Order: sequence, then C-alpha cells, then structure tokens
Amino acid sequence: MNDAQGLKVTTGGEVGATGRIAFVSSQTPEAESARARLEARYGAVNEDEADVIVALGGDGLMLQTLHRFRDRGIPIYGMHRGSVGFMMNTYREDGLVERLAAAQHVKIHPLLMEAMDNKGVRHRAPAINEVSLLRQSYQAAKLRISIDGRMRLEELICDGVIVATPAGSTAYNLSAHGPILPLGTALLAVTPISPFRPRRWRGALVPDRVRVDIAVMEAEKRPVSAVADHYEVRNIVAVSARLDKSSAIDMLFDPDHGLEERILREQFVY
Repeated sequence: MNDAQGLKVTTGGEVGATGRIAFVSSQTPEAESARARLEARYGAVNEDEADVIVALGGDGLMLQTLHRFRDRGIPIYGMHRGSVGFMMNTYREDGLVERLAAAQHVKIHPLLMEAMDNKGVRHRAPAINEVSLLRQSYQAAKLRISIDGRMRLEELICDGVIVATPAGSTAYNLSAHGPILPLGTALLAVTPISPFRPRRWRGALVPDRVRVDIAVMEAEKRPVSAVADHYEVRNIVAVSARLDKSSAIDMLFDPDHGLEERILREQFVY
C-alpha cells in the first residue's frame, strides 16, 4: 500500500441484509464522485454504527482506513478509485450488497515498532505496511541486525532497511527490490535500501513470530530516523519490530479479486 491524501468519512441511511455501510473516500474528485453515487444508491450510516466500511480510493487511502478502524472489529472493503490499487477490489456500482455478502475475509496484523532515540526516550507505534530505518544526512547509515536476540548481520552500511509485512510488501519494500509476500504468509521481509556493505546482501525472509532488532552504530556521526507507516522518530539509536498478534484488521476481497495472479504478475515484470 502506498501513501495518499486525506480521508473523508460520510453518513446517511441503511443497507439491507448485509448490514449497515459507512463509505470513506480520498479527497480526489473521482473518489468523491463515486462516494456520492454509491450513497445515493445504497444509503450509508455513521462509522460508529456501521457493520462494514467501504473505502474508495487507492492503496494509500486503504492504509489510512486500516489505521483508522484498527481493532474496532469492522471489516473493510476497498474499491479502486485512486492511482495505485493493488489491495483494492475492482470498482463497480452494481451489486454492492451481493459482493459484500460473498466477500472473503483476510485478517492482517500490524507490526509494533519500539524505537529509542538518542535522549533515551522510547517510542511505540503500529505499522500495517512496514517499519523503515532511513539515513538523515549525507552519511550512510551503519546498522546491526539481530533476530530474537541473536546477531545475524554485524554491520550493514546502507541508506536504510525495511521490515515489511505481507500487506506492505508491495509498497516501499517492492520499490527497494524486496520480495512480494502473499497475504496470509507467516513471514516478514527484511530488505536493505541501497546497501553498500555487504554489497551482495539483498535481504532476508524471517518467520513472523520473531523480533527484529536493529541497532544504529555511530549514531551521532550517522543519524538515522525510524518510521512506522506515517509515524516518524528522528535520531534513534535502536529499533525493534515484531508482529502484534493482539491487534487485527479484517479486510474483504471479492472471490475473483485475483490477488494471487497480481502477485505472480508483479514478480515477472521486467
């Protein structure tokens, strides 16, 4: 999922057998126009009364919506009205009630980032897509990576490193030449950004039950920031990332969504 503009939540009437729907949209004319037509056709309710959220936009809008409704037990169904729609269902106005009733549920868990800055302050934030460490200056970052307390890479000189969930593997992780992980895969991707040393290290796949610890070496000379989706902490000295199984989000996909086909196609693009 990629970044996007603001989120707009709307209210209205009620939908029949599948429950009450709240529509959300990005602030683009295309998405807002679609929202208005769907509300007129199907009605809508306030988000606090909804049984399902229908998100209209791109993957960035979906990311914002997932954060907004995280742990509220409301399934989220996206339809593509944006620039990038890897995680969205095809936009069609007909048969929405039937599509919601037939949709397949996919449960995703966010990463929990814990970062300590150079003043000793600890910061915590969830990440649905990825936790990223990024150099703050012209100096390359120098990092040390451990998995469940065992050091695996003593020194990585790079522009940064990404720890990505399956949901986020098609976003920044893919741009950094990391692997695409199908939803439901019990793996995390650890992907370097422009690695200089070791030059041939292209990252790793690790079980999603592990904790990834990243220490910043020479932090004063080579300052580094940490980002959990949209939340940034600057001048950090250490970061840990682990899947938070106590937190969950329910996504809805059409049975013919073809996500597996999209994943295969992306991996054979040249």
